[in-house]
Amino acid sequence: MKYKKTEAKEFARQNMRGIWAAALTPFTPSLKLDETGFRQNIRHWIDDLEIDGLFIAGKQGEFFSMSISERKQCMKIAVEEVNNKPNSRNASTILSCSDQNMDVVIELARYAQNLGADYIVVHAPILHFTTNQDELLYEYYKHISENVEIGIAMWSHPDSGYLMSPELCNRIANLPNIVAIKYSVPREMYTELTRMAGDRLIVSTASEEEWFDNIVDLGWRLYLCSSPPYLLQTSVDKRMREYTDLAFAGDIKKAKRVRDSLNPVREAIRKTKPGDKPPAHGKYWQDLLGQAGGPVRRPMLNLTDEEKALIKIAFDGCGLRLTDLAA
Repeated sequence: MKYKKTEAKEFARQNMRGIWAAALTPFTPSLKLDETGFRQNIRHWIDDLEIDGLFIAGKQGEFFSMSISERKQCMKIAVEEVNNKPNSRNASTILSCSDQNMDVVIELARYAQNLGADYIVVHAPILHFTTNQDELLYEYYKHISENVEIGIAMWSHPDSGYLMSPELCNRIANLPNIVAIKYSVPREMYTELTRMAGDRLIVSTASEEEWFDNIVDLGWRLYLCSSPPYLLQTSVDKRMREYTDLAFAGDIKKAKRVRDSLNPVREAIRKTKPGDKPPAHGKYWQDLLGQAGGPVRRPMLNLTDEEKALIKIAFDGCGLRLTDLAA
């Protein structure tokens, strides 16, 4: 590891910054892990799009449809591409160890730690029969914290069937290697948690549409994270990177103009994304961008030809540049 357990919070404070992306996992037509495509995606995201960190094998990555060995292979590929490329742009990794089985969580967390990952993320588990989960969740993250050295990010989202309160997250933030939270909750909740625990916990959320306001209003310096960093950008059209850096530098008016210029791209994605097929939509958008997307695995559903045709029309008209205008 790059730091001791007692140094985890300070290491994250210094290094967990910028634009981070949650990777979709590419599969081949036969639904095998597309290792070559995954490596090419990672290189493009880091070297061409200047993404600062990668969230690997999470919900976006369909971890729930992969075996433990496949999840480990995704982790290994990501850490190899990020850590072992001396001429590459610096980037970081946060590896998802989320699972309903605690033994699997700990196994994956120790694997990530031994690989040389920067951090892990563990989302709040789906709970059954409970009506008061705070003590259970505190003990859940405490147990993980006690069994690994690596920095841990929590993740609270509606798919768990509940949302962790700011007060609970604030309490968990006192654990030594709890460093961050991906807090997929209403804005008033993550604003309150930023106020309560900002000295001990890096708070972020997955909404790219709220990212600019969170930089300006809340002083955030971490976007953690979803697929927009590689769906809204190309190697010659890095407007998310541009508006982020402008906002970080305090040029708010110009940053807002650049941010707003992406509205047609956001709208093209929003209006063509079937409510029951978000991963398939993201992967097809990747295919249109020249990245490795491919099919999804069950239980997720693939797009129909008619859905693909509508997405292609919206993609072609959204104004995202694919080639250098000066070329």
